Amino acid sequence: MSKMRRAARVIVPAVVAFGFAGAANATEGYFQTGYGTIQKAQSGAGVAHPEDAMTLSVNPAGLTSVGRQFEAAFTLFSPRRDFTSTNTFPGTFPTTRGTVTSTQEIFLMPNMAWSSPIDAQSAWGVALFGNGGMNTNYQSSVFGAGQTGVNLEQMFLTVGYARKMGDFSVGVAPVVAMQKFRATGFGFFDQAAFTSKPGSLTNNGDDYAWGAGLRAGFLWSLTKEFRIGASGQTPIWSTKFDKYAGLYADGGSFDIPANVTVGIAYDVLPTLTVMVDYRHIFYSGVPAIANSGAALGGPVPLGASGGAGFGWKDVDVISVAAAWKATKDLTLRAGYSHNNSPIGSDQVFFNTVAPGVVTDHISLGASYDWTKNLTIDLAAAYVPKASVTGPDPFGVPGDTITLSMSQWEASFGVRYKY
Repeated sequence: MSKMRRAARVIVPAVVAFGFAGAANATEGYFQTGYGTIQKAQSGAGVAHPEDAMTLSVNPAGLTSVGRQFEAAFTLFSPRRDFTSTNTFPGTFPTTRGTVTSTQEIFLMPNMAWSSPIDAQSAWGVALFGNGGMNTNYQSSVFGAGQTGVNLEQMFLTVGYARKMGDFSVGVAPVVAMQKFRATGFGFFDQAAFTSKPGSLTNNGDDYAWGAGLRAGFLWSLTKEFRIGASGQTPIWSTKFDKYAGLYADGGSFDIPANVTVGIAYDVLPTLTVMVDYRHIFYSGVPAIANSGAALGGPVPLGASGGAGFGWKDVDVISVAAAWKATKDLTLRAGYSHNNSPIGSDQVFFNTVAPGVVTDHISLGASYDWTKNLTIDLAAAYVPKASVTGPDPFGVPGDTITLSMSQWEASFGVRYKY
């Protein structure tokens, strides 16, 4: 116990310190594909198959199934993002012709969680993890105002309670979120012709927003081998980014979208479980994300109600995965997920700074019981390059912009079961 306490004194501050080393356009728009190492090894699947304390991040009802344990993990995430412009006329945007690649390609994303039974029917848990984010850093000018990019990072703290009633479990988990954002290089638009609040659009350093919402879910074992799970999270209603009230619609408002997940898990063999999950992310419910970027320069300025956004559509995700207990101590995992791109071809211009266009996620992983109490979890994932091409609204007829991204990530985690 004393060793675990000493470890926690090291791990907890590290997780908090790096809690904002967020993702740079994770696979599902800007949401991560899975929050713990097991979820990542299974491409996000597992809403009906809880195995660790991080089940709280996807389905709090799973807390009744995982016992008392502590876990911590770190993920190295590497997105490769760029855009290509065929700009044929000097002075139009983007100001750089050809392919422009974003720098900073390695990000560290931590998570930690604790779960514990309360009695034979109920359990509770707490988790701290990054939800996702978006990041670009173009050393050249995109909008005629020097180095250009954005950085959005989101960290969640959630405490959950679950209760089991026979073969049916329900869980609820309030969520507190902290967001950090900055934008640089948008100076051309920081004028009354484009924004409702000049001076609050770009190059104002980091700004922070706080928010809260609720996640709830259920887990139902229809038979010994077959389970159904579902969960939903309300929007995370947040305070505004006041320093960027002239950029985001409704005076800097940037809530975190609601989402729902449903799935099944089936034990094909005592040693083999297959999972299928479906997830829907309601990006359309957040004006700053959903409002059309094609409205830029129109009658409604940036920062106003109805002002231009990124034009993102809702995202649907299908994940399939398998977990095979190859030996008494070793479990092997694999997963694949596919989602639609939130960015249509008519929305490429503003999304040069948020090119979340990837659609496929392939993952492998393993869990090894090092001792009776200590388990090592590993995961690796590859996201193939995807692209979206559309017209350049600030160029001459025929000019196009192509957004591209690919990714890889590797995760390492430890779990201690009491």
